[in-house]
Amino acid sequence: MDATTQEELVVQIDVAQWQWLRAHAERGALILVDTMLELAVVGASLAADDSDQVQGWLASGLLAKPSVTQLDRWNLQPEKRFSMLVISPFVLIQERDD
Repeated sequence: MDATTQEELVVQIDVAQWQWLRAHAERGALILVDTMLELAVVGASLAADDSDQVQGWLASGLLAKPSVTQLDRWNLQPEKRFSMLVISPFVLIQERDD
């Protein structure tokens, strides 16, 4: 993994409310990243097309499309905040506790 890419991605991580992310969910572009992983690391792996690493995370459940249950819960909390990183065409999100 390219450390420079990862460093560049760290500064691109932002915070977004669910109401701003909902449209990305509707087009199937959201990927939920487990809090055990760093968004910039996942983003760099996606950007580098590191399919072995990404497949490993998917298989272990550390990366996943949001479930219907999660989407329903978040739709009831439009101001819920997420850390997010755009790695086109995907939007990586992590739930925040704040």
